[in-house]
Amino acid sequence: MLDPEQFFACLQQHDVSFFTGVPDSLLKDFCACVTQKSPRQQHIIAANEGGAVALAVGYHLATGKIPLVYLQNSGIGNIINPLLSLADPDVYAIPMLLIIGWRGEPGVHDEPQHIKQGRVMLGMLESMEIPYAIVSQEMDQAEEAIKQALHTAQETNGPYALIIRKGTFGPFQLQSSNSPSLALTREDAIQHILDGLENDDVVVSTTGMPSREVFESRAQKHQGHQRDFLTVGGMGHASQIALGIALQKPDRQVFCIDGDGAALMHLGAMAINGSLKPSNLKHIILNNGAHDSVGGQPTVGFQVDFLSMAKAAGYQTAAQVKNADGIKSELVTIRQSTGPSLLEILVKKGARKDLGRPTLTPVQNKQGLMKFLSE
Repeated sequence: MLDPEQFFACLQQHDVSFFTGVPDSLLKDFCACVTQKSPRQQHIIAANEGGAVALAVGYHLATGKIPLVYLQNSGIGNIINPLLSLADPDVYAIPMLLIIGWRGEPGVHDEPQHIKQGRVMLGMLESMEIPYAIVSQEMDQAEEAIKQALHTAQETNGPYALIIRKGTFGPFQLQSSNSPSLALTREDAIQHILDGLENDDVVVSTTGMPSREVFESRAQKHQGHQRDFLTVGGMGHASQIALGIALQKPDRQVFCIDGDGAALMHLGAMAINGSLKPSNLKHIILNNGAHDSVGGQPTVGFQVDFLSMAKAAGYQTAAQVKNADGIKSELVTIRQSTGPSLLEILVKKGARKDLGRPTLTPVQNKQGLMKFLSE
């Protein structure tokens, strides 16, 4: 395994000192190291991967140096436009390094949402004419890959991708940051939400831990899973899926269980929700100030005012709670209110070590929900 500190030091030795991106579970130890060792202005956790590429473009324009953008391969879709219409050698010719976590690598067990992405990733890079190398777990070979990547990026004035396989990086412990003392775990909050819903309510849960916790809660109570859409991929799009359902099923209350990182990733969704004003859309953001599912890297969730954003976007009501009583009370309020409504719940970071994963396939999940919605 690569030592994240040695890898980071090697990048700095070769004059790579600006880092931006969206955290990934395969890169979590490298990202933790970058977070720990970089000044704030030199490491920016972006709202989404396309924004990270744009930050990298701005950095290069200001300094002439090569920036580094990190992402999970699921984020390639978010970077295609800025890579091809901005950074490409045929447009503005911006050299940059991409470090991409290879989720769903063929032959390596992974979750269903990563299988197709992993299979087509290299072909996508080739179609975009982005050169790449798969990084070795040996530091001397990894350094050669870095040098070759930088040389090629400089020669072509374009992006170069370094591909990171599962298990490439060894552990790095990120020092705990000072976070507010909160009463609820995310799983506690989800349990209280589900307990407060009625039998014909619909739930759309965001990607990562929240959907796993929704699934496990239903399983533990033998409630079935037909009322829930588990958005296991497509981070940031849960509220628009919920909106699509809410508009077509106005007689159903539709509850979107979102995360702070996911909501921030595609914040414009709130403007669309607010402009269309579906009275049955109830948007719940579980805010722990972290990308919890991929290593706990910080978001700006605790630094922004989701309530004011929602109201400015046209949401009819917006409230924040921090405890179980607040959840119970506000669920009653938003159910009776004309939507869209926002409920922000402040929760702790972290999840149970033994948290399970959905045992239904995505297609089975879809079929169950569609049958439920048709009844």
